[in-house]
Amino acid sequence: MPNLTIYFGDNLDILQHMPDSSMDLIYIDPPFNTGKVQARAAIKTIRDERGDRTGFKGRRYRTIPLGTKSYPDFHDDYLASLEPRLSRARELLKPNGSLFFHIDYREVHYCKILLDRLFGRTSFINEIIWAYDYGGRSKSRWPPKHDTILWYAKDPGDYQFHLEECDRIPYMAPSLVGPEKAARGKTPTDTWWHTIVSPTSREKTGYPTQKPLAILERIVKVHSAPGNSLLDFYAGSGTFGEAAFRNGRDCVLVDNNPQAMEVMAKRFTGISVEWHGWKPARAVP
Repeated sequence: MPNLTIYFGDNLDILQHMPDSSMDLIYIDPPFNTGKVQARAAIKTIRDERGDRTGFKGRRYRTIPLGTKSYPDFHDDYLASLEPRLSRARELLKPNGSLFFHIDYREVHYCKILLDRLFGRTSFINEIIWAYDYGGRSKSRWPPKHDTILWYAKDPGDYQFHLEECDRIPYMAPSLVGPEKAARGKTPTDTWWHTIVSPTSREKTGYPTQKPLAILERIVKVHSAPGNSLLDFYAGSGTFGEAAFRNGRDCVLVDNNPQAMEVMAKRFTGISVEWHGWKPARAVP
């Protein structure tokens, strides 16, 4: 059974107390510095013929607000905040370890320059584009519908890349490759097409900026091995921890948002979790 450890507190302080060269894979999805408060309203619906929503076969439902989860996403000096954390992340990686850094179009160029300086330009392996198609469409510019994931290897000559473990995707023109290849599918390129977490999905936790489990499972399976040690020090809703646990990897999660702790306590109910600095409101076996 893999180990899942969750820390509540400032990630830089916690990272300083972790042993060097102890992590096989680090994934982080830091705040994107949008200048806004990121918020997601949580609701549930119940059958009510006089309700405010219409569902399947015209059935009526009433919306019940459950509250809002949020965090402020603005920093006076975004890069200055990231730099010591990314520098420490490099020290925590094993010699063949990798860092995956998830960011959006506003800051990716500046963050890549910072990472090039900390890891070395030759350690940059891939820019992965996660493309999705959901939400509103601007009428004054091309709607931004992608995030960027930067992959850096601590040693560009020695890193884990188990492509045989990757999920396969359909061919866009299956008639051109024949029935056998079409049935098997193909491995992805550096552009990953995948929808966001649906607001009505069972996967949805209600946490702002939650990422799809399938995207993180792809990273976990291809860039680490069972029994490896993984780390996410901007854990949020804990999706990376679930991806690691499902696939037999130990994982350490860190966040300083009480709402993130509450979401993870609910998400990992029934799993043995080692908590530090936080005690779940309910018993978590």
